[in-house]
Amino acid sequence: MNTGDTAWVLISASLVLLMTPGLAFFYGGMTRAKGVLNMMMMSFGAIAVVAVIWVLFGYSATFGTDIGGGLLGNPFEKLGLQGVLDTGDGMPLVGTIPEVAFVGFQAVFAIITVALITGAIADRAKFGAWMLFAAIWVTVVYFPVAHWVFSFTEDADGNPTGGWIGQGLGVIDFAGGTAVHINAGAAALALALILGKRKGFGKDSSHRPHNLPFVMLGAGLLWFGWFGFNAGSALGANAVAGYAWINTLAAPAAAILGWLLVEKIRDGHATSLGAASGAVAGLVAITPACSALTPMWSMALGLLAGAVCALAVGLKYRMGIDDSLDVVGVHLVGGIVGTLFIGFAADPNSPAGGQGLFYGGGFELLGKQAIGALAVMLYSFIIAFIIGWIINKTMGFRISSEHEVDGIDVSVHAESAYDLGGRSSGSFQPMIEKLPTTSGSKESHTEESKVDA
Repeated sequence: MNTGDTAWVLISASLVLLMTPGLAFFYGGMTRAKGVLNMMMMSFGAIAVVAVIWVLFGYSATFGTDIGGGLLGNPFEKLGLQGVLDTGDGMPLVGTIPEVAFVGFQAVFAIITVALITGAIADRAKFGAWMLFAAIWVTVVYFPVAHWVFSFTEDADGNPTGGWIGQGLGVIDFAGGTAVHINAGAAALALALILGKRKGFGKDSSHRPHNLPFVMLGAGLLWFGWFGFNAGSALGANAVAGYAWINTLAAPAAAILGWLLVEKIRDGHATSLGAASGAVAGLVAITPACSALTPMWSMALGLLAGAVCALAVGLKYRMGIDDSLDVVGVHLVGGIVGTLFIGFAADPNSPAGGQGLFYGGGFELLGKQAIGALAVMLYSFIIAFIIGWIINKTMGFRISSEHEVDGIDVSVHAESAYDLGGRSSGSFQPMIEKLPTTSGSKESHTEESKVDA
């Protein structure tokens, strides 16, 4: 065991955990004032449900001994983390760190992946339905996909026995372009289709972000945590971590410029929302590629991802798909761009060691990257759609139209984010104050409109 490596991985795990509250601010600021608490609660709900399942059987299903040709680990092998803490011969290791530290690091990856999906269903999803979906989706989609991508093991004879995408096919995905971002983006698209459009979607300005400083703060926290996300994936305080760290600085910085350039040319002005979104788009794109590209190619990727994602988010209005906070346009599209770009620009002298098309490697690596991205996208979308459809047909996934108009915070959580006009933010008073509104009082609706404004 190397204490320096262990310290770095534990710090990185803490940074990645901070990303989920950061995402809560990022998404919360982009919603309406009467939906910010629900948006944040869905992120915190993801922490709760995923962490519990991860400890119970999620880690074992992801990193246990393969039981299906690279498709899934044995969920019962390390049930409740048995055998992880002490085998009788001391702490088991993963590389140079205790396995229990690796368990924690991978847990926060699962948490942020689930939380990312929530941005597509803002303002209209039942909290209980979301929690049920999160529990099922992380079990039947994230755990298998993470096993495909992140599990690298060998048998006694040295034969590979890990996941079919990462170890079997040889797809380069250092920190989760496929397993995290394409995975979450495809599931988000499925839920957006099932829940349908918010009232007034594309017709008025009622769904504009209510707190842009929250958005900027959230983007900053995400970027800060992302250094643990990418550089921590080296699983040690070493040169690979430094390589990933500098690329995690360069790519999103260039992506901000790419996004703002598109805004300036298209709309005539650059926005704070665009800067925050551009940074996230660059972070998404560099996630799979941070160990495979030079810093110069990382900046090229960032510039490309920022521009492409800025154009992609506008397609939801043309296609009539209410991806509320642009999860599909940023995470699915950005993840695909980053994953495929490796096939073009992977440097054979980089830690990943891939040889891209621009370095004379031909189309072999690009083809592998495309197969990995497509497989994850299709699997996640299909299974997420099935899960969401069943939940919607049984317990219902969407809140009522009346509750959506009144505001999901008060309707679902009996709370309000802001104490305006002496309105209490406690658990019961807002519910009492909203009773006249639910009976159709014109005065109450007028007052609520003023609060929204």
